Amino acid sequence: MADRKKEINRLKDFLNRKVEEYNRPSFIEADPVCIPHLFSARADIEIAGLFAAVFAWGNRTTIISKSRELMERMDMRPHDFMMNHGEEDLRGLLSFKHRTFNATDLLYFVEVLKQHYSMHASLEPAFLRGMDAHDKDMTGGLNGFYGYFFDGVWAGVPDAFEIPARTRKHIAAPFRGSTCKRLNMYLRWMVRPADGGVDFGLWTSISPSQLVIPIDLHVARVAKRFGLLQRDAIDWQAALELTAWLRRLDSSDPVKYDYALFALGVIEKF
Repeated sequence: MADRKKEINRLKDFLNRKVEEYNRPSFIEADPVCIPHLFSARADIEIAGLFAAVFAWGNRTTIISKSRELMERMDMRPHDFMMNHGEEDLRGLLSFKHRTFNATDLLYFVEVLKQHYSMHASLEPAFLRGMDAHDKDMTGGLNGFYGYFFDGVWAGVPDAFEIPARTRKHIAAPFRGSTCKRLNMYLRWMVRPADGGVDFGLWTSISPSQLVIPIDLHVARVAKRFGLLQRDAIDWQAALELTAWLRRLDSSDPVKYDYALFALGVIEKF
């Protein structure tokens, strides 16, 4: 037992050093989080961050390039674009495409965000609809966001915008078995404190302790090498299993270890 405790403490010290190494402004430039960092207004940060997170699969350079292209098509004023765009502005989006995300998906996102921001000053309430104050993690919040994004936002809206079936694949949810990697990353950006200058700490109704680790094949590989993950499938249950282990290292902020696991897997090729 004593040897195991020493082993865990050594691992914690190692991962904490990696967090300190990567949770700093130098991390921003080559990561999709650089896109919301282009802005200072809260709603602009939220909107830019959401698109950057949704686009975040594949080559990071391409993700950043396409995210910035979209912001430029919105004249680098995403919130103003959502609220005040006209038909000509929307036509300027029709040729936009990033992998499987196309103009059909983009126009739906724009309409949802317009409707939401006409009722709320922040996107945070959209992630609270499925949550209870005592929830241990974001399972309910992410399921609630999916329901809100595709159904709830239209409650009471006359002539509701048609929901394209194809667009549902771009918003993940635990009830669908997804890891929800990209939305968990987005939540990390919005919720975790700006202690290293990378995350924003904009949202306060969700606790950092409730966040779930953004997991993919790289993170899972590193986690398994450290004995932090046993599950073979990389799915929502794997994300919860790994997060539960990370809570043993820091119960108040387990997802800070995303910096360490991601960097070891993707940057250092551990």
